[in-house]
Amino acid sequence: MEPALFSPAALFGADEDDNDADRDHCLQASELSLEFVERSHQFPGMVLQIREFAFHVVNANLLWPGTLSFAEWLALHQHLLMGQKILELGSGTGALAIFLKKAFSADITTSDYNDEIIEENIAFNCKLNGLTVLPHIRHTWGDPFPISRASFDLIIASDILLYVKQYPNLIRTLLVLLNNFANEDSSIGSLQKSSTYEKSMKSADSLYKNCEQKPKNIQLPKPCFLMSLRRRLPKEDETVFFNSCEAKGLTVQHLGSRVYCIFKLERRLKTC
Repeated sequence: MEPALFSPAALFGADEDDNDADRDHCLQASELSLEFVERSHQFPGMVLQIREFAFHVVNANLLWPGTLSFAEWLALHQHLLMGQKILELGSGTGALAIFLKKAFSADITTSDYNDEIIEENIAFNCKLNGLTVLPHIRHTWGDPFPISRASFDLIIASDILLYVKQYPNLIRTLLVLLNNFANEDSSIGSLQKSSTYEKSMKSADSLYKNCEQKPKNIQLPKPCFLMSLRRRLPKEDETVFFNSCEAKGLTVQHLGSRVYCIFKLERRLKTC
């Protein structure tokens, strides 16, 4: 397997003056051997073995701590996952998707930059943790989405706002995904009177019996983008992203614990 090499200038719209530095950056990367390390990571109720590799220019090589925090939040609100068709953007190592599949049998598809090594490493990690390989979509934000009329109920991501120059492309992709949905008269997580919801709450309580925060029956618009933002960014960068979303007719709502729901303006979110 060869190292994944491409210019950050191509990814992030760098000015022409930056091309020499980008070229030097990639030459240095080409001298790195693609070294792997397998690490154990504690997720709610299980330990996953995840293979991470030494270098990748879009930071898809490591499992970031924010992934574990988001996994805890999703375990606490696992009723949101039930019966939903889920797409993860910026899957990286695939660890979050693997956890959701193993813990809750989530119907989840991974996605990341159009790069063979990222896809191969996610497939490796699936097998390493006893799963069949999850469906994967190679997609560079802002490019035409490779699946026409892709219809996902829930799009999720953790700590993907690192590159401010990519925000317009990310929002362009979100608009495509949030518009490609046939039935917008339903919501995610409206299970408060069902045995499925009660079972979900008991499961969450058992995982978090010593946690001050208790699970809430959050109902999300369908479709929506659920994003965890644990990596601390300059406040002005966060503001740029959220303001840009709103300028495109999207609503941003903070659910607590730095988890945000982003959806089309005409949709609504409920919390019980």
